[in-house]
Amino acid sequence: MRIQRSFLSVPAINQRALDKVPTLECDGVIFDLEDSVAPEKKVQARDNLRRFFSQEPRSDHIAIIRVNEIASPFFEADLALVLELKPDAVLLPKVNDATDIEALQARLDADLAPSELKIWAMMESARGVANTVQIAATRETGAHRLDGFVVGLNDLRKETRVLPRPGRTYLVPYLMQVVLAARAYGLCVIDSVSNDFRDLDGFASECLQGREMGFDGKMLIHPAQIAPANRAFGPWPEEIAEAQAVVTAFAQPEAEKLNVINLDGRMIERLHLEGAEKLLAQVKFIESRKTDP
Repeated sequence: MRIQRSFLSVPAINQRALDKVPTLECDGVIFDLEDSVAPEKKVQARDNLRRFFSQEPRSDHIAIIRVNEIASPFFEADLALVLELKPDAVLLPKVNDATDIEALQARLDADLAPSELKIWAMMESARGVANTVQIAATRETGAHRLDGFVVGLNDLRKETRVLPRPGRTYLVPYLMQVVLAARAYGLCVIDSVSNDFRDLDGFASECLQGREMGFDGKMLIHPAQIAPANRAFGPWPEEIAEAQAVVTAFAQPEAEKLNVINLDGRMIERLHLEGAEKLLAQVKFIESRKTDP
């Protein structure tokens, strides 16, 4: 099982940050070769990742490498590194339309990349968000590797000229458009970074907003943000109690052949049982990570 509450972005050029990764309780790590790495440091950043992956990183971390955009002069070397290291996914920035995903799919297939290597897309341009449904639909029209969206609000704000304000009021329509497209085609969808890593109260509020909007988790820029993100996007105590009650109710002999039951005056369908079982499995997995050496 994989859970997707928290994805820490780690600049591949920052060796100190890479050394800390195995000790962190985030669900995934985005190893960044793009914005956080200066052009003259790209080669060194790739070498850093080679060394890191040779040390057998934690298997319960989802490992994602963010490459430079396809039109970049650095893309070919980045892609060669991805094929060499075989992370869980490659994160493609500046996705504007379906052709970007289809082109990366074609390259991975041509280079015989393992089928387990997925594609995630950064939704960070006005064109990209406007084409979100078209991009998501490629999962059913040939780009079967497409597995997730990550929102990038810094670039999106710059293009749309929406001012950075608490509550993200005028960005909510864009965010919900990405969530809706992801859900329509079965993709994971990760909320954008929060730039002020010192304001943990504000960050917690933004995480709660993202959870309420339907995001699976959040992209992070500092380890201090991991615990608040895990709390916000993880199963809440009241959700766990409800799931346990649903499972217990359907386990009763009289409910064996029923698709709908009465639980404390509420009608509960068997589809809710499936969701409850999945949530309790997530809880069990999270607890196992806490006790594993």
